[in-house]
Amino acid sequence: MKKIKLIGLSLVAAFSVSVISSCTDGFEEMNVNPNQSPKALPESLLAPSITELVKRNMNRAIRLTNELMQVHVTLVNSDEIHRYEIRTAEADYMWNNWYTELSNIRDIYTSGEETANKTYMGISLILDAWVMSLLTDTFGDVPYKDAIKGRAGLYMPAFDKQEDIYADLFQKLDSANVLLAEGGNLAVAQAEQDPLYQGNALLWRKFGNSLYLRLLLRVSGKPDAIAGGKTAAEKIREIVDERPGDYPIMTSIEESATLKFTGVVPYQSEFHNWRAYDFNGDNSLSQFFVNNLVQWGDPRLELWATTWEGIYSGVPSGYAVTNLPEGQSRYKPELARESRLGNILNYPELQFILAEAALKEYTSGDAQMHYEKGVVSAITLWDVEVPEGHLEKDEVKWGSDYSFDSKMELIHLQKYYTLFFTDFQQWFEHRRTGHPVLPKGPGLRNDGMMPARINYPLYVQSLNQASYQAAVAEQGPDNINTKVWWQE
Repeated sequence: MKKIKLIGLSLVAAFSVSVISSCTDGFEEMNVNPNQSPKALPESLLAPSITELVKRNMNRAIRLTNELMQVHVTLVNSDEIHRYEIRTAEADYMWNNWYTELSNIRDIYTSGEETANKTYMGISLILDAWVMSLLTDTFGDVPYKDAIKGRAGLYMPAFDKQEDIYADLFQKLDSANVLLAEGGNLAVAQAEQDPLYQGNALLWRKFGNSLYLRLLLRVSGKPDAIAGGKTAAEKIREIVDERPGDYPIMTSIEESATLKFTGVVPYQSEFHNWRAYDFNGDNSLSQFFVNNLVQWGDPRLELWATTWEGIYSGVPSGYAVTNLPEGQSRYKPELARESRLGNILNYPELQFILAEAALKEYTSGDAQMHYEKGVVSAITLWDVEVPEGHLEKDEVKWGSDYSFDSKMELIHLQKYYTLFFTDFQQWFEHRRTGHPVLPKGPGLRNDGMMPARINYPLYVQSLNQASYQAAVAEQGPDNINTKVWWQE
């Protein structure tokens, strides 16, 4: 499989000075004969790009998200992420990987355009919006319109404002919806190389429009007309209430955008070949993560956690340096090969999105109905039964007389578990809403403030200095406490 990769970590996103070809393990048999085309065809790029992105996202979920958001807690006292300290070097990994795959995703669009394949063009735009949303929600203002244009001689791209990036992402998602409707399903041979939806154009539309709702809700606190002349709230209403036939969204668990790991190369989990210690040896699940599931009697706990001395028990996050806890419940070893960890956006998340949108009266929907659908589907997604009377338990039930803030906490506490191992989504949503409310340990750094972003890679500061300085002047200091546009 010939796959475009940019030379050098220092040149991945900002400069793209040169490219090299390299094989991606396991995709050789899926390759198109290079002698038949001077360029990579879209079907030869799609599966490797999605697989690479999901695996890299899982890697950072266990490294960063799960520490910041108290899924687990490190038992290595020198690692301070759970104390809200993030080393500057953490920035490189995702910046490099996301921009590398963005290059391949945009090549899918170009190739689809050249072969008059509207379906691949639509798929590319959806993946483009997904990856760019991850980049801008992590870093804030980033290279966008001028990014990955090294082949065209543009080595020092300007940084675009997050507000402008989001406006363009919404245009892409609108265009993708139309292109997929016009393009129809992929041919059989092409469908075999689509690891998400096997070439089904309608399912790709449902994914794209569900992603549209995720991103619209993320910026819905801003009053700007950002989505085709509409505010985010107005666009949500259009999709859900006014034109649902034109904007199909996911209607079942089976339509979730999840890369299903079969255990066979190339579809193996990021953790498939990790040593047991690397996956599970230097961390323990947190008290917050475990205690809620215990209190609810949630059957997912048995799938996710080991017992400790016969019970499920977690350790406190943000513990003091002088008070290193003993490890207790940990990730169940089977999770290292669990297919459902390859989640991009699932049906339960969409239900919680719709619940919040209804609660805020962006739509005419029933917030309680969507909330309860989210709770039930989040459990059944894991092929376990919902306990009898689960929705009536004091800690789970929706009370019509609850305060707005209490209802937001209900939605986002359940959504937190639905986003288990889903890239940085737990962190993004907590930054946006303040929910779920996390306990604060005595060892927290950074004045106890949850990091609002990750700094730019150090090499970007030196190799694209003028653009970097302009971005900092526009956005604010390049540190973990500068809020991105949608947080302000």
